[in-house]
Amino acid sequence: MFRLGLWLAALAVAAAGMARAAPLEDYGKLPSIEAVSVSPDGASVALVWTDGAVRKLLIERVADRKLSDGFNLGAAKVRHVQWAGPQHLIITSSQTAVLMDVIAPRGEFLLAFDLNLATRKLKPLLGDVDNALNVITDLPEVRVLAGKPVVFLQGIRFVDSRGTAALFRIDLDRDASRLVDTGFRDTVDFQVGADGAPIPQTTFDDRSSLWVLKLKSGLTWRDSHQQKSDDHPEVLGLGRDGKSVLVQEFRDGALAMREVGPDGAWGDPLVVQDDESPIFDPGRHNLIGYYALVGDEDRYTFFDPGDQRVWNAVAKAYPGARVRLVSWSDDRKKIAVLVDSPTDGPAYSLIDMETRQGSWLGPQYEKLTAADISPVTPIRFKAKDGLELSGYLTLPHGREPKGLPLVVFPHGGPAARDEPEFDWWAQAMASRGYAVLQVNYRGSDGYGWKFLEAGFGEWGRKMQTDLSDGVRDLAAKGVIDPKRVCIVGASYGGYAALAGATLDTGVYRCAASYGGISDLRRFNSWIATNKGQSGQRYLLRFMGAESQRDPALAAASPLAHVDRASIPVLLVHGKDDTVVPLEQSRMMADALRAAGKPVELITLNSTDHWLTNGETRLAMLQAVTAFLEKNNPPN
Repeated sequence: MFRLGLWLAALAVAAAGMARAAPLEDYGKLPSIEAVSVSPDGASVALVWTDGAVRKLLIERVADRKLSDGFNLGAAKVRHVQWAGPQHLIITSSQTAVLMDVIAPRGEFLLAFDLNLATRKLKPLLGDVDNALNVITDLPEVRVLAGKPVVFLQGIRFVDSRGTAALFRIDLDRDASRLVDTGFRDTVDFQVGADGAPIPQTTFDDRSSLWVLKLKSGLTWRDSHQQKSDDHPEVLGLGRDGKSVLVQEFRDGALAMREVGPDGAWGDPLVVQDDESPIFDPGRHNLIGYYALVGDEDRYTFFDPGDQRVWNAVAKAYPGARVRLVSWSDDRKKIAVLVDSPTDGPAYSLIDMETRQGSWLGPQYEKLTAADISPVTPIRFKAKDGLELSGYLTLPHGREPKGLPLVVFPHGGPAARDEPEFDWWAQAMASRGYAVLQVNYRGSDGYGWKFLEAGFGEWGRKMQTDLSDGVRDLAAKGVIDPKRVCIVGASYGGYAALAGATLDTGVYRCAASYGGISDLRRFNSWIATNKGQSGQRYLLRFMGAESQRDPALAAASPLAHVDRASIPVLLVHGKDDTVVPLEQSRMMADALRAAGKPVELITLNSTDHWLTNGETRLAMLQAVTAFLEKNNPPN
């Protein structure tokens, strides 16, 4: 049996009635552990740890579970950590910046660094390459060649004064970069084989929507497959044999993963479900299985029966909890998983398959106990037009589910979904005494193409009323008080909050938006300039407009309907937001003020769209909570 350790026992709390809530800071600060990565030899584990603001990289020995080293990363926005052999860690971070030397919009750019554990030196990668930027366009790939780890980076090289995608190879021992291949004018991606050679590259013409898969033939590239569509295929990695490539494409109303051989032949679909994520061997990098969240159930499917038995044993060791694969050693004997317990919250565990023992690496939120975790229940209901919908209801700990105040908390995307997991923001609101409703409205991802397609043209329309239909369902069951409902959201969820105040009125007492969209026409213009025409076409399809001048955009824009607002509105926006520009909140605030409506705008310095900064993430949560408690008191 697996030893679960003392951590879980320490979280066991016997509580009767309404427990005293933990401080808001314990929910709103950054996770205590943000990332975990197992070394290829299984001897060490790297952890990105935070105290709520400062990040540190900690190295723990697996043999005795003691720290062997630590590095202060400061306020760096760490996005990914991976090993390159036992002595190197490749750290990917991001910065909000304007590339001054090229014509490029302000954006969030990725940078890669090599941390040499032997010398304890941290060096930026691609800094030694002529006629190239030091930013990368995808996560690093590591390959072992002639017994040595080699890092491959996709970056930008200048050819005839034009930035072009390029593939670089990094010799870590010499800290030297070498150009492997330069892409074509519209190259967007390379895929590196197990031997370090680029197998395919893909190009995409943003104007014509022409996608091309090119395969390497000797020293030249040949076109293998073309498709003219914004819903073009995507190369995910290497196929099962390590020589073919895995491609996900949309066909016959569903997504399908197929292998494309070196000869360009396309294989049959590997799986029949929708929305799968591939699982690759950590050492050989070939496809070994896939993962899917089906309804509320995590399903890991491996092609090899032995691999399936191992994973089933891992999941079985944590009954009642979500268990998700995070990282593993090359031999797959040391496995790091995230265990999300519905009663105790999420924590990382390291499993040794040779000793068949598991030990805790630590919780994601170290100051929260079982008494601070509110129960999350899957819900099902029908929209007004009969469409089956689902979502999650978080109930305040220790309170009877009757006549509760409610916060509707729509997810962003909109092509994303809420999952049956610990959600720090939802838990924080529930800890103040609110029930929290998260609806996977039509247009959400993870339920198949037809459900996603049902959201096309429904911004501010049925996607919005799906939320209020959920409110009415809970009110009919007596769970919530329909006169005590507010709506809070971020990104698209922020748009939905503003639409709740202006388009679907009479449901909410207040609305709070973080990084939300208020003017669809202006936002689409900004997307075309900053993200490309394909991004604009994607949004127009969801918004139900033929062009940027389509009156449908104004009809679905909260900014155009501020006269209908009758409830207090809070707008919070980060100054470093490169996904939804700050002007969207500023324009909404100005329009509401001009119309004599109650509104407050809070701008956060050094804050991106994802609330990566611990101080401002907490500031946002405190502001939203104070706004809710003022306008919809929980008691």
